[in-house]
Amino acid sequence: MRLALYQPDQAGNVGTILRLAACLGVPVDVIEPCGFPWGDRALKRAGMDYAEIANVTRHADWARWARFASGARRRIVLLTTSGAIRLDQARFEADDILLIGSESAGVPADVHACADQRVRIPQIPGTRSLNIAVAAGIALAEALRQTGRWPE
Repeated sequence: MRLALYQPDQAGNVGTILRLAACLGVPVDVIEPCGFPWGDRALKRAGMDYAEIANVTRHADWARWARFASGARRRIVLLTTSGAIRLDQARFEADDILLIGSESAGVPADVHACADQRVRIPQIPGTRSLNIAVAAGIALAEALRQTGRWPE
């Protein structure tokens, strides 16, 4: 299981996700460009010392990350508000990559089209979307539960 962040805008959210991933032993791919300098104080503050132990790989752009994902032969599971599959109905595999779009724009249509599965977290009518760090935590918890990959 991996998390991939597509051109994230908010350093604090990335720091929170790095902390989550470090605590659960899940690698993170950051697909650049980011909307903030990598050494941003908000990234460090949110990630605390956990960001230093997180397994993070930065990719210069979508094309380079897509080659990496294709070479690894892993399914791409996109978390999206327009996903056809509800999170509670999605079926995860141990080698899936959970892809999360940027806070401001999600992912473009060409990236959306590359996903093997498009999953949405159900929300009440009238709400737009969850914070990406919250969405990452919810989806990762379900994926780890299904695949029996919770740390001891």
